[in-house]
Amino acid sequence: MRDFQTNGRSPVFAINGMCATSHPLAAKTAVQILESGGNAVDAAIAAAVLLGICEPQMTGIGGDCFVLLSPGDSDEIIALNGSGRAPMGLSAEAIRAEGHKTVPTESAASVTIPGAIDAFCRLSKDHGKLGLASVLAPAIYYAKAGIPVAPRVAFDWALGQDRVQGDAKKFYLFDGKAPQAGQIFRAPNQAEVLERIALEGRRGFYEGEVAEDMVASLNALGGVHTLDDFAATACDYTTPVSGEYKGTELVEHPPNGQGATAILINNMLEKFDIAGMDAFGAQRAHIEAEVTKLAYDARNRIIADPDQTTRLAHMLSQDTADALAALVDPKRAMASATKLSESVHKDTVYLTVVDKDQMSVSLIYSIFKSFGSGLASSKFGVNFQNRGSGFTLEEGHPNEAMGGRRPMHTIIPGMLRKDGKVTMPFGVMGGAYQSCGHARFMSNMLDFGMDAQTAIDAPRCFAFEDSMEVERSYSDAVRSELADMGHNVVIPDGPIGGAQSILINHETGVLEGASDPRKDGCALGY
Repeated sequence: MRDFQTNGRSPVFAINGMCATSHPLAAKTAVQILESGGNAVDAAIAAAVLLGICEPQMTGIGGDCFVLLSPGDSDEIIALNGSGRAPMGLSAEAIRAEGHKTVPTESAASVTIPGAIDAFCRLSKDHGKLGLASVLAPAIYYAKAGIPVAPRVAFDWALGQDRVQGDAKKFYLFDGKAPQAGQIFRAPNQAEVLERIALEGRRGFYEGEVAEDMVASLNALGGVHTLDDFAATACDYTTPVSGEYKGTELVEHPPNGQGATAILINNMLEKFDIAGMDAFGAQRAHIEAEVTKLAYDARNRIIADPDQTTRLAHMLSQDTADALAALVDPKRAMASATKLSESVHKDTVYLTVVDKDQMSVSLIYSIFKSFGSGLASSKFGVNFQNRGSGFTLEEGHPNEAMGGRRPMHTIIPGMLRKDGKVTMPFGVMGGAYQSCGHARFMSNMLDFGMDAQTAIDAPRCFAFEDSMEVERSYSDAVRSELADMGHNVVIPDGPIGGAQSILINHETGVLEGASDPRKDGCALGY
């Protein structure tokens, strides 16, 4: 039990159904869908699409999604890959010829075809109860009526306002600036798009006037996108991957998502006595940082389009984890994970819903960077993701940018199983942090006995590229000790990520929701 005299929030308990997500209006909408007879799939789609209006800097209909679904009548977990592909005309060679070393993040070259809408339509048809018209109605209403900008949304909007370019400015800026908390954001043009999807299904988005607007806008910006690229968009059911940590199974999406990276981190952490360390001390943070560097180096070498990923089994192998963990110096930060491991191998919304039949949905939905590419279609204001910047331009690499391929993705929904039963859909937002975040969330609970809300509230740190971000909730003494170990310690401008979860108590039937105070949202049940 938490100390009620200190800052924090209590977990939320309910029996009939629950949603945990990053905006209270989306959580409320999901619960209303459940109360009106919808199931967890209906509620998740309704909340997700609405989040594109609540948090347009984080997600929208121009983005991608990944879904894990447990049907409730069994403990099977289904994975649906709703990530889009590069347009067929994309060429890494052509981008290299323009002098680029990486895919430019704020150009049409970084815009992959949006995959989320196709996935929502497929999910609704295959597993929903109410139909698209019902589940899209709340987002259509609020897109027209408007939503007051929440405090964390306003904070992120201001950070991302300089990324907004061209036609996107008229849809996503207020007189050229980010809105203040409490100002009303409306998106009537997107409401029209959603109305077409409600009537026509995926054709309302991937064909006809909406698709023509997106293609014409992208072509005017130098893109090679075609109507055929949009019409051919299709999500895929895939087989999840999993790994065990301290007797609990972590279930993740296979590539092109980075879920295998979280499993690799867990497999390396097993080689250290994490539970014997101070949960918020420098030693635990250091070990986590070092295994994270090695795991992300493996990710960058291996994870790519599913058809190009050939070494997944190697990445998931305990032998690989053992060999990598042996490279960790418990007292000194490594200078380069790439050199050490050579012979061995960001903006997002997440929501989870569980209904009265214990159908569980773990759904993550994103346009990647803040406001994605910063570009939008000229008529309907569809904000284009820049997932193509997840490709590499390295010639011959499995993740090389190429037409028809899916790039390596950072967004990963998670689920936990214990003794064969699904016990918790969960997710941790935060761009590249997500794999590290999944591992830390599990370690907080399994190594240190925290409940899910406490595990989410707890301080975070993240070693990535050339620095180690350490939240202000860590002590100055810990930051100093980490610096002495050789880490380039920085305090990030904003909090690291955000998380949501729902624990399913199979003995009592009670649902326990947890929601990250780093966001504006909440867990809500009935």
